[in-house]
Amino acid sequence: MTLRIHVPGPWPVGEPFDLPAEAARHVQVRRLQPGQALRLFGRGLPGDDLCEWPAEVVAMGRQHVTVRAAAPEIVDRELALRVTLQVVVPANDRMDDLVEKATELGVHRIEPTLSERSVLRLDGERAQRKVAHWQAVAAAAAGQCGRTRVPEVASVASLDQRCRDAAAAVDPQTSRWVLQVTPAARPAVPAAGSVVVLSGPEGGLSPAELALAQGSGYQAVNLGPRVLRADTAPLAVLAWLGLGAA
Repeated sequence: MTLRIHVPGPWPVGEPFDLPAEAARHVQVRRLQPGQALRLFGRGLPGDDLCEWPAEVVAMGRQHVTVRAAAPEIVDRELALRVTLQVVVPANDRMDDLVEKATELGVHRIEPTLSERSVLRLDGERAQRKVAHWQAVAAAAAGQCGRTRVPEVASVASLDQRCRDAAAAVDPQTSRWVLQVTPAARPAVPAAGSVVVLSGPEGGLSPAELALAQGSGYQAVNLGPRVLRADTAPLAVLAWLGLGAA
């Protein structure tokens, strides 16, 4: 399979240029040689998020890889719905897998969230490092699954802040759902627009948090009779939305 790599930032078309260090390492690990093909995405100019560029390796060195990209091709593998996952960050690095799988399933945006029962606590520099790491995980997953649009991983924020933002952003084209274990409605999949899904931690949202979310415009929804893990539930609803909006 032809290697696809995310290369952030504008770069020339038709002229040789050196790949950034992280992208160059991908090419070196795959042992590509001059003349061999690869595909690039993520040029960073308006309209580029639905394009990829056929390219070839021009030169390989110990410290650099030089490539040349041809004219872009439009590639649209996105969901009809723009799905945002507001995920209370699970413990034990499960967020890495969640970001990877959500990217493969077509998520538009991921908003790491902290709640009353969060096991993992993040703030300051550590939170920034985590977000940068998750963004890199999303870029790698997009390259693997064939997407040209890399989901944005937002800054970490509290559930209170997410609810305040929701209450201030009334939009008839956006559905807001909060997942809960107890029986609740299972709404129809919207044909278009956006869906924001708030998913709780290992211990679930507290009654006060659930009430806050519902008071901020979130509809309580339930995925069925089984209790899903904190890192499974958001992926299940994303897969369901993707199939319903395909």
